[in-house]
Parts: sequence; structure tokens; C-alpha cells
Amino acid sequence: MASTASRPGRVAKLPPRERILDAAEELFQDEGIQRVSVQAIAERAETTKMAIYRHFETKDALVAEWLRIVAADYQAAFDRAESDHPDRPREQILALARFIVEGLPAISHRGCSFINSIAELPDRSHPARQVIEEHKARQTRRLTGMCAAAELPDPEQAAAEITFLLEGAQVSAQNGSIDQAGDRLMRAVERIIDQPR
Repeated sequence: MASTASRPGRVAKLPPRERILDAAEELFQDEGIQRVSVQAIAERAETTKMAIYRHFETKDALVAEWLRIVAADYQAAFDRAESDHPDRPREQILALARFIVEGLPAISHRGCSFINSIAELPDRSHPARQVIEEHKARQTRRLTGMCAAAELPDPEQAAAEITFLLEGAQVSAQNGSIDQAGDRLMRAVERIIDQPR
């Protein structure tokens, strides 16, 4: 995300749909989903409410699309881990953990998009909740596959433990409860993947 100082020049260059998504992301991250109105998004995107509704039928649809983009970033991290470390599942798992570690400074300021969204959207039938749940299920399947390829004794349990660590580190970074969260996360993941076979 560009800094506020560089936003005006950058916004003018984006197509309308991308301007809307860019503005929505910034506002949802800074202020939360429920507090942000469609009018506020329109103003930040330098467009109109009518233009937003041409691209997104409802605000809920806009929220879901934003979270699809966030989920795609996480799936791309899995893809990079696999392509950067072919046939080396241990290194793939560590690459995913590093991806989370690298994002901790931003999370300490804004929080995890998925965790924040779930807190604001208690209705499990909300389209954004469905995006999150599908993303998390896909992430768990991929991580379990990596743990199986690494020949961990119980791949499902190992994937669950790693997931708890990754998500817990994000919450801890957000609330400031654990110092050196990134280093501690990496050591804990290494202990799981280096357990005796």
C-alpha cells in the first residue's frame, strides 16, 4: 500500500475498479469494515457511490472481493515457497513462516485482515466470511500436504500446530504481548518440523 503522501498521484493512474479496491483496503484496514461507509470509499477513491455500485453490487460484495485479493496474496506465498524450494518441503514450510514474520510489522500496526474481519462479521453466511473460511481450508490442505511430504509423523497435527503458531504470532504482534515474535515463531516452527521421525 502506498503512503498517504504518494496516494493522490497514484490513485489518478489506477482504473476505477482498482481505485475503489485500493481505497476500500486502506479504509477497512485503518477503520474497520463496519465503520467505513460507501460514501467514504467513494471519496477516498475519487469517484462516486454510483460508480462503486457499478463495479460491486453491495458493500458486502466489495468486502468479499477485497478479502479474495488478500487470500490470493497468501496463496501466492505458498506458490513461491513451492517454486523456490522444489522437493524440499521443510524449506517450503519455513518459507511460509518467514512470509508471516515479514508481515508482522504491518500487522502490529493494522492487524490481520482475516482476524479483524471475522471479529466484525459474526454472520457465517456473510460472503466475506465464506471467502475467509474457504481460504483457511485451502491453506490447511496445502500445509498438511507439505507436512506429509516432509514425512512428519502426523501431518494433520503438525499442520494444525504450525497454523496455531502462525496465527498466534499475528495476534501477538497486533496486541504487543510477545517480544521478538518473529524469531520465536521461526524457532517454534523449526521444532515441529525437526521432530524425530
